[in-house]
Amino acid sequence: MQGLLFLIPALPLAGFMINLGLGRFMPKRATGWLATLAVFAAFVLSIVEYLHLLSMPTPRLMDANLFTWFQVGSLKISVGAYLDPLSAAMILFVTGVATLIHAYSIGYMDHDPRFRTFFVYLNLFVFSMLTLVLANNFVVTFLGWEGVGACSYWLISFWFYRNTAASAGKKAFIVNRIGDFGYMLAMFLIFETTKSLSYSSVFAAVPGLAHGPGPFMSSEQATAIALLLFLGAAGKSAQVPLFVWLVDAMEGPTPVSALIHAATMVTAGVYLMARVAPIVHFSSSAGTVIAVVGVLTAFIAATAATSQNDIKKVLAYSTVSQLGYMFLGIGTGAYVAAIFLMITHAFYKGLLFLGAGSVIHSLHDEQDIKKMGGLYRLMPITGFTFIIAWLSIAGVPPFSGFFSKGDVLLAAYSKSPFLWALGALTAILTAYYMGREVYLVFFGSPRYAQALQSADSPHHEIAPHESPAVMTVPLIVLAAASVLAGVLNLGFSSTTDYLTNWLAPVFGSAQATLGFGSSTKLGLESADVIFAAIGIFLAWRNWASRAENPSLEPRFLFRAWGIDLFLDRVFSGGSQLLAKGLNTVVDNEIIDGAVEGSGIAIASTATLLRKVQSGYVRSYALVISFGVVLVLGFVLTRASF
Repeated sequence: MQGLLFLIPALPLAGFMINLGLGRFMPKRATGWLATLAVFAAFVLSIVEYLHLLSMPTPRLMDANLFTWFQVGSLKISVGAYLDPLSAAMILFVTGVATLIHAYSIGYMDHDPRFRTFFVYLNLFVFSMLTLVLANNFVVTFLGWEGVGACSYWLISFWFYRNTAASAGKKAFIVNRIGDFGYMLAMFLIFETTKSLSYSSVFAAVPGLAHGPGPFMSSEQATAIALLLFLGAAGKSAQVPLFVWLVDAMEGPTPVSALIHAATMVTAGVYLMARVAPIVHFSSSAGTVIAVVGVLTAFIAATAATSQNDIKKVLAYSTVSQLGYMFLGIGTGAYVAAIFLMITHAFYKGLLFLGAGSVIHSLHDEQDIKKMGGLYRLMPITGFTFIIAWLSIAGVPPFSGFFSKGDVLLAAYSKSPFLWALGALTAILTAYYMGREVYLVFFGSPRYAQALQSADSPHHEIAPHESPAVMTVPLIVLAAASVLAGVLNLGFSSTTDYLTNWLAPVFGSAQATLGFGSSTKLGLESADVIFAAIGIFLAWRNWASRAENPSLEPRFLFRAWGIDLFLDRVFSGGSQLLAKGLNTVVDNEIIDGAVEGSGIAIASTATLLRKVQSGYVRSYALVISFGVVLVLGFVLTRASF
C-alpha cells in the first residue's frame, strides 16, 4: 500500500507535467478534464488508503521513506510519507474539494485565453498541498509549504495585466515570507533540541511521549518552537496582523479563491499546528497566545465583513474569521474541533465561493452586491445552494457548521468565558454579514439591469442566467456535503464521537476535555442556536428590502480597522523613507562622494605635476644640476666611511 500512498501526490504532478509539455497540442477542454481526472484519481486513492488505515490496529500509522534527499553531518533528510488519521482526513477533503473546483473551472474559465496555463497551475497547487500534508519531516513539509506559496502567487496574479492582480500576488508572496522566516527558525531550534527533523523523532523527544533514550525538550524550548511555528501558520493561514494578503487575493479568478480559501493553502497553517499538538500541549503558554490571536482575528475579520460591497471580499473576510475560530480551537486544546471545523468549512466555504463565481459569471464580472438583487428566481440552483452554505456557516442546525463551530465554542468556554463571549459575538456577526450578502444578492428589488446597461458593459443585452451544469453540479455536491458533514463527529457509540475516536491516536492526552457537565453543554449549544437566529434576524430586518444603510457600514470597518493601511504606511512607507535616506546619504554622499573625490584628487595631483613639466630648458637644467649635486653628495659621503 506504500506505493499507492506515494501515487496520491504523484498523480496531480503527472497532470501538471503532461499539460505543461503537451497541453498546447491537445484540445483546450481536454487539458481541463485531464487535470480534473488526475486530482479525482488522487481522491480515489485517498479513499483506498483511508480504508487501509482503518483496517490497521491503533495507532494506525504508516511512516515510509522513498529515498534520501540529502545528508549533511548528522542531519539526514528523506523524502517520505507520514499517513496517520490526521493526514488521511486532510488528503480526503483536499482532493475531494479540489476535484470539484477543477471541474467547475472548466466552465468558469472556458473563455479565458490562458485556459491551459490555469490548469497547469491548479495541478501543481494540489501536488504541493498533498506534499505538505503527507510529508514525514519538517523539511519536506516546508517544500510543500513553499510550493503552495509560489502557486498562490501565480494564481492570484493570473490576470497580471490588471495592476491590482499583479500587486495582490506580490503582496501574498511577501507577507508569506514573514511567516516562512518563523518556520525556518523553528526548524533550526527543533534540530538543535532533538537532533532530528522527522516527526517521529521530534515527537519522541517531548516528555510524556518519549520512547527510549535521547534528547528531551524543555517547556521553554517547546514554547519557543510552538510560537515560531505559529508565526509561520499566521502568515499562511491569515491571522492578525498578517491577514491582509488574503483579502487582496480576491483579484485572482474565483476558482482560485475557492481553492486557496477552502481546501488548500489557508488550511496549511491549521494543519501544521494540529500536527505539532504534542509540542503546543507541552508548552506552558503557547496555547493561550494562539487562542487569543485566533479569537481576535475571528472578531476583527467578522466586523470588517459587515461593511464590504464586493461579493468575494465578504467571503474573504469570512474565511479569515473562520480560520480564527480554528486557531481558537487549537489554542484551547480542542484539536479535533479545529479539524472538524476545517473539514466542514472546506465544504461550505468552497460552495460560497463557487456560488459567488456563478453569480459573477452570470452578471459578466460584476462583483458589487449593491448592483445585484432579485437573482434567486433567475438562478435557483445557485441561490438555493448558496443559502444552504449561509445557514451552515451561520450555525443553524442541522447544518454542519452548527456542530463544528459549536464544538470550538464549547472548548473556548471551558478555557475562558472571555474567549467564549468574543467567539459568541463573532457567531452573531457571521450569521448577520452572510445574511446581508444573501439578501442583497438574491432577494429584494433587481438592481443588475442598471449595471449591465452601463456604458462600459458590452453584455447589456444578455440577461442574468443560471450557470451550465459543469458549474452547478459541484455546487449541488458541496451543498449536500455542507448539510451532511456534521455527522462526522456525531456519537455513533455511547462513549465517543466518530471523528474524536478517529483522531485520538494523533492527539492523545493533548486533546483537552470539557470542564463542565452535560447540562451546561446543552445550555451552550442552545445559545449557539440563539446566536444564529439573532444574526439572521438582524440581516433580514436591515437588508431584506433595501440596499443602502450607511449607518451600518462605517468606513473604518470597510477598511478592516485600518490595519492594512497602518501596515502599508509603517512598513511600505517606512521602507520608502529608508530608501530615500539611504539614497541621500549612501548613494549621493558616500558612493558618489568617493567617485567624485577620487576624480578631484587625481585632477589636483595632475595640476601639481604639470608645473614640473613646464617645457622650459633652464628649468630642466636646474633640476638636473640639483640631482647631480645630490648624487655626488651621496657618493662622497659613502666613500668617507
